[in-house]
Amino acid sequence: MSIYYAFAMNFAARIQNLKSEGAYRVMGLAQALEKGGRDIVHLEIGQPDFSTFPPIAEEGKRAIDAGFTRYNPSEGYADLREAIANYSKTRGIHASPSQVVVGPGAKPVLLFPLLALLEKGDEVLFPDPGFPSYPADIEIAGGVPVSVPLVEANSFSFDLDELESRITEKTKILILNSPANPTGGVISKADLMAIAALAKKHDFWVLSDEIYSRLVYSDSPADSIYALEGMSERTLIVDGFSKSYAMTGWRLGYAIMPEALAEKVSLLLTHAVGCTAGFTQRAGIVAIQQCDEAVSDIVKTYQQRRNEFVRGLNQIDGFNCRLPEGAFYAFPNVSEVGIPSPVLAERLLNEGGVACVSGTDFGINGEGYLRFSYAASREQLARAVDRIGSFVSKLNK
Repeated sequence: MSIYYAFAMNFAARIQNLKSEGAYRVMGLAQALEKGGRDIVHLEIGQPDFSTFPPIAEEGKRAIDAGFTRYNPSEGYADLREAIANYSKTRGIHASPSQVVVGPGAKPVLLFPLLALLEKGDEVLFPDPGFPSYPADIEIAGGVPVSVPLVEANSFSFDLDELESRITEKTKILILNSPANPTGGVISKADLMAIAALAKKHDFWVLSDEIYSRLVYSDSPADSIYALEGMSERTLIVDGFSKSYAMTGWRLGYAIMPEALAEKVSLLLTHAVGCTAGFTQRAGIVAIQQCDEAVSDIVKTYQQRRNEFVRGLNQIDGFNCRLPEGAFYAFPNVSEVGIPSPVLAERLLNEGGVACVSGTDFGINGEGYLRFSYAASREQLARAVDRIGSFVSKLNK
């Protein structure tokens, strides 16, 4: 008689709280409805709706033919790192190529600095509502996530007194995201200066997620805390090519940080991913050096869509949406509708045919909000407004 013993899968505590991103979950639900014959307007995924710019795509194909398909330095090709350093100077960020680390997407270079800096129990402050990977990565790295609420009335920046109240002797890092996902908010220079003063006073690092830095609707680019006096030694910037150049599937990101930290993060890349695809990096050089005008044109397109979509949302009873200053997300306050955000998002999908994400998928302070991506055609956005308006009007009857 054979005896079988069940194998107990006891997962590590560091992954016990891991969850899927809300946008991917909603996309899966929406696609299931479409398979059943439903017509869905997709505004859930934060992905450009246009193709990678032709010069970038052509360079990627040329690079494959030229043999850029082999192992390369874990930190990235030297000429790409130099191109990134040179581009960064246009934003007041002065760093040498040796401070630039290239990764297969921005997510690895978001996680690995946390692994390099955090000891068990170190606290990391992060924006709430904010990108779901922040608390996930903090816990994976052994740290303690400490959420700091964003304030709608302050353009979705922090209440600085509230921020300071959450700083303790265990605070090791503060994460910033400007322009922000999901709010579209841009942190003002005055707030950045105050945050920099807190970082120096309490001696903590700042991780500045600037993946949407090119997508700003004012005449001047979003300010980076890295460029402020005395901050380059304690700041690391995370950025990438996905959003600005429609290269989400190419997986190309980078970080800028002090050289000693860059060396450690490069070692983590060596042992985790080896290197970033060579042909992707060659395409990245073309993106930086040849596609400024194309990015500017796309920003104008997003701005037009933003203006029309937000205007439409604000005509719906119970919706109150600030005009986003950057990125491509609308984050309306829907608390007056009187339905919890997760329920409202679910009903908009199932009954209204519009896929969006509940604000609570970005943190507890996202209750009362929904996130819509307006990286969609004007026709799709107009259809979404009509459907949302029709759904809400039926609630009030």
